[in-house]
Amino acid sequence: MRRDRFQWLIPHCYLSCFLWNMVARLLYIFSANTLDTSAFRIQPVKNSDNCQDHTIHFIQTFALIGEPVVLNCPPFRYKSMDASGLLFNLSWYKNGSTEMISSESTGNRIWSNKDALWFLPASLEDSGEYICMRRNSTYCSDVSLHLTIVEKSAVQAISYPQKATLLSSGHLVCPLLEDFIQNNTEYELKWYKDSILLKIDNKKFKMRRGTNYLTIPSVSMDDSGFYTCQMTFKYETMKYNITRTIQLQILGQKKKSRPVIVYPNQNITLAVLDSRLTIPCKVFVGANSHTFTDVWWLANKSYIDVVYKNKRVTEGKPQKFVENGDSYIEVPLIFDPVKKVDFNTDFTCVAQNRIGHQVQATHVKQEEHSFSWYMAVIPAALATVIMGGVCAFTCWRKRSFRGYVPAPVQS
Repeated sequence: MRRDRFQWLIPHCYLSCFLWNMVARLLYIFSANTLDTSAFRIQPVKNSDNCQDHTIHFIQTFALIGEPVVLNCPPFRYKSMDASGLLFNLSWYKNGSTEMISSESTGNRIWSNKDALWFLPASLEDSGEYICMRRNSTYCSDVSLHLTIVEKSAVQAISYPQKATLLSSGHLVCPLLEDFIQNNTEYELKWYKDSILLKIDNKKFKMRRGTNYLTIPSVSMDDSGFYTCQMTFKYETMKYNITRTIQLQILGQKKKSRPVIVYPNQNITLAVLDSRLTIPCKVFVGANSHTFTDVWWLANKSYIDVVYKNKRVTEGKPQKFVENGDSYIEVPLIFDPVKKVDFNTDFTCVAQNRIGHQVQATHVKQEEHSFSWYMAVIPAALATVIMGGVCAFTCWRKRSFRGYVPAPVQS
């Protein structure tokens, strides 16, 4: 019954053909997706001219002649995605050569090992550009890395610059040892300064086995100069020296200052009753503005917002500014207005940072209206002037009427 229902949909003669076609398509889709993500046919590549992406690594590698060198192919992103989970065939070439560098180490001074290219040891003719190429059936990407091999006499020219701060603890790191250390936790470095082997006595210098750094507990200006770290690398039956030279620069400590209150500079501040008053607390914090300094006001040794809950007296926002290259912080104390109770209150500005602190007290005293004595003096002065003028005029008039007659003029 059920068989008869489908006979009108698919003719019996075409049923087998239909099934075979569907199976074939499914197999094609499955194989295409599987091959594109998990396995690739290795294709011979003679050069990188047909690669879609070409990158030049911005970090150059420098090494001394006769020492081991390892170039690592940097990780890359495939179509804006992390490509570390995809499978690629990686090969190494030297620029200008179509011959792929062998992965066989026996009998070869230069060989590839996964993402790394080994030189054991390096020679002057190894200087140049090397290309690591990642390729699959649909994509190709290559990266150019530059290698420079120099004579041992030019070691300072390829030194690694590092810095330490005066009078602090400094660390010198021996760089680029990862490929030679691997899981070895017992390796030991020898440290030299200006070609003289350093005495590690845990006083001037400290070092611990299995670490790649040298510690200077208290850095002085005499510690500047060239340092050399050296380790021995063993490969099969051969031993090689690995040398890194560091140029240490000593930086002076940033000048730190304790805060100094420059205003108010008097113990008394005059104010008129019921007037608005602002007393700024100006604090010098030095040339170093990185040191955090806190400035605040107290009233009778209590915080302003605790004493004046009605907000009649408040602290303004801290203002930071620079004058003649020096940094200052200013916090104003604002009275709106001044009341009699303020004349009996002790106000104190406090400034504090990690270097030290300072306090400056000031008292608000009542000031009489400045124009009151003028109002009393000016009328009296005017009355005196007027009376003096009247007296002088009266005396002059009396003298003119005492019989003095001018002599007649004779013709």
